[in-house]
Amino acid sequence: MTVVDEEFDLAVIGAGVNGAGIARDAALRGLSVVVLEKDDLCSGTSAWSSRLIHGGLRYLEYAEIPLVYESLHERRYLRKNASHLVKPLRITIPVYADARRGPLLIRLGMIAYDLLSIGKKMASHDMLSRNELLSEEPGLNEQGLRAGARYFDAQVTYAERLVLENLLAARAAGASIRTWHRVIGIDVNAGAVRSLEWRNEQTGVTGTLSAGVVVNAAGPWVDQVLGCAAKGVAPLIGGTKGSHIVVGHFEGAPHDAFYVEAAADGRPIFIIPWNQQYLIGTTDIRCQESLEELRASRQEVDYLLQEVNRVFPRADLGDEDIHFAYAGVRPLPYRKKGPESAITRKHIIKVNKGVASNLISIIGGKLTTYRHLGEQTVNRVGRILRRRLPECRTRDMPLPGGAGLDDARVRLDSIAGISPGCSERLLGIYGRRVEALLKLTDPDRLSTIDDAGTVLDVEVRFALREEFATTLVDIVYRRIMVGLSADQGRPMYDAIAAIAADEMGWDEQRMKAELHSLIEYSDSLLPPE
Repeated sequence: MTVVDEEFDLAVIGAGVNGAGIARDAALRGLSVVVLEKDDLCSGTSAWSSRLIHGGLRYLEYAEIPLVYESLHERRYLRKNASHLVKPLRITIPVYADARRGPLLIRLGMIAYDLLSIGKKMASHDMLSRNELLSEEPGLNEQGLRAGARYFDAQVTYAERLVLENLLAARAAGASIRTWHRVIGIDVNAGAVRSLEWRNEQTGVTGTLSAGVVVNAAGPWVDQVLGCAAKGVAPLIGGTKGSHIVVGHFEGAPHDAFYVEAAADGRPIFIIPWNQQYLIGTTDIRCQESLEELRASRQEVDYLLQEVNRVFPRADLGDEDIHFAYAGVRPLPYRKKGPESAITRKHIIKVNKGVASNLISIIGGKLTTYRHLGEQTVNRVGRILRRRLPECRTRDMPLPGGAGLDDARVRLDSIAGISPGCSERLLGIYGRRVEALLKLTDPDRLSTIDDAGTVLDVEVRFALREEFATTLVDIVYRRIMVGLSADQGRPMYDAIAAIAADEMGWDEQRMKAELHSLIEYSDSLLPPE
């Protein structure tokens, strides 16, 4: 089956955080927008990060002052507009005698960080003596410890929900969001993109559409998308692989997040309290692997375990302590030589004039700065379309779940069947949108599907009806978020599958196939042997 041609002002390829932010901004400014994503939303780089909303303290080392300034101020906007998703995070830097960066250099970096974030509502840094640091974090390695520094950044526990809320806002403003739609052809004629050909990866249906401007926000797949328009185009992406491991609480575990210098190569490593676990990463190596089969390698896992055990010697972490591991690729600018850490983290908005005058590719970008990237990109789109667009509104506009949290909390507290733990979880995932969730069921008939009584059965239906989910993997890992818990939500899989099957009318064969895919996906995140 083939769908007839449709017309839009803007087609965005990719539903990671950059694509979602661009779509939201463009739709709010009155453009007709379509988003095409070959998989589910936030199924690539945006999900497999360190989940930090940060200014990029280490970028100061490479004199990327404008990037740090931009990041710190975007952090402030996110804290205001998505406070249910983005929370303050205190980070400690221990300084050791054999480190490349001594107390003076760290102190200067801290002062610069505070100055660049003027207007912030977070506390400024403070320096700690050796004894002060050990009194607060007694599990820390004492050998060679000289001092410590402490400062605030922020964390987005569920980057998936940040992406989702941008897409929900885009849809509310009129955008068409199409997950599982792969772009399989880009027709260029007379120096401009005339149409896109797409295929629904779930149904096999194909179709074409035209757009005044096409934005290629496919992350690590940017070059593959460009290959649909022209052959032999010089690569734009020189991605580097970053892997993380997730463990439970360990002996001597820190109260704060820790930002340490790896003994093996001097690279910064984060040890972060996250989702009632500890998130540890990341690596930074040139990616030579298939993007479709990316996994944390044995070498990377050993490297991360070794560094944590060095900094917190009582931890004695091994493979048996790892809940899951993941890897992603940073879509950084292509550089043939030079250290990975020196490749700029600034985003680049490139008009591919050598291919088509109305084709833009997004290179790089960070969770923290996606909103500003979206603003700049839509400004460029307006110039290409030769249209005077309204001013950007996203700087001061809350995301759909980001306003009225006090009212939502009062509503949850009034429902007898919702425990305090359930309430906190729901607010941390849905924010104000929890009120829309509760409208799908009678409050007197609420039921939960987990032993702790914090996951509502109605969340599965909500994900399918309101949040673009179509598979069990979508639901578990990128909507109700139980896939990122210590047990990957496995005890709930059968219950979730049954609810989804009832909602979608799946027969037993389809339900079993969905369960098989979900278990296979979860197994792929287990640490390598």
